[in-house]
Amino acid sequence: MNEPIKTENTDIMSIYQKSENILLDIQNIIEISQQQAYHAVDTILSQRNWLIGYRISEEEIDGSDRAEYGANIIKKLSKGLTAQYGKGYDRSNLYHCLRFYKEFPQIVDTACRQSHIRLSWSHYRALLQVADSTARSWYEKEAYEQTWSVRTLQRNINTQYYYRMLQSQHKDLVEQEMLEKTSDFQNDKLEFVKNPVIAEFLGLSSNTDFTETDLETSIISNIQKFLMEMGKGYAFVARQQHIKTEKEDYFIDLVFYNYILKCFVLIDLKTGKITHQDVGQMDMYIRMYDELKKGTDDNPTLGIVLCTETDEDIARYSVLHGNEQLFASKYKLYLPTEEELRKEIETQKTMFYLQQKEKQSEQMYREEN
Repeated sequence: MNEPIKTENTDIMSIYQKSENILLDIQNIIEISQQQAYHAVDTILSQRNWLIGYRISEEEIDGSDRAEYGANIIKKLSKGLTAQYGKGYDRSNLYHCLRFYKEFPQIVDTACRQSHIRLSWSHYRALLQVADSTARSWYEKEAYEQTWSVRTLQRNINTQYYYRMLQSQHKDLVEQEMLEKTSDFQNDKLEFVKNPVIAEFLGLSSNTDFTETDLETSIISNIQKFLMEMGKGYAFVARQQHIKTEKEDYFIDLVFYNYILKCFVLIDLKTGKITHQDVGQMDMYIRMYDELKKGTDDNPTLGIVLCTETDEDIARYSVLHGNEQLFASKYKLYLPTEEELRKEIETQKTMFYLQQKEKQSEQMYREEN
């Protein structure tokens, strides 16, 4: 779990306690070692980012026009570091490092090289959203002392937990509600495995398999083939592409570029009925793609939200306001219709369920014989 970094008694050999249950003992050994390894990496990641911010800040001070000079430094650094090390060094991340140093200048004593970092980098990135320094210090203290996971911290910031505790005459009731609302966040033992920030820091590909069930994997794989086989200009770009905002990490199921339409096409699969929130999330993806990926000669990005609701398999196209005419006049010529997509989803579901039945029958036959 992505919990704050506890520095006292973190030696796995000291933590180990033998019981009468060997399976439980070894499970505890594995889980504790995973958490300690994660925390060790996250401590170094936080120290690295603080030092990056510290170094950029020093360079800024030497510039004549600080704001413009600082922006140019970060732009050049982002280009050079990305070329050398790949993901994780875009301008947004470097600005986070700079803000980290400026908001927490005393967290590392540069004179004696002592670090007092107590939380993970993901915790600190969430804390940077809090403008009120008093509230930020309170969240930092509580996150450490109460071992809040990142998701718990983020939820408490979003719901103004500090101010509600400050104003309430029944603080125990406010705290109890918070504990109930965040219990699932605190019990997610795989959160540290899922953290894409750690994967980028280590130079690894994010493991996104956990985001897809067998059915979803089958549908997405075949939708990918379906579009490629249409022969209408689709070039595959990415699957489960990581995209992040200030508060959350998202994974877009499929990304294509259509070289006839000259635009990116984003596809997201939902296992329930499509909601306004799903469409709003796709609009956010489109907006971010237009800002970060779209070239000057490219047309606006297009989004497709697919739904696999058992009794109603549907597809919805999503375009930002102002581009409806472009979609109607040009995009539709090179895209499958919503009905074609719906039928493809239904076909893949039927095939998947038939294959599952065959596997079950084979398994039963093997067991009986």
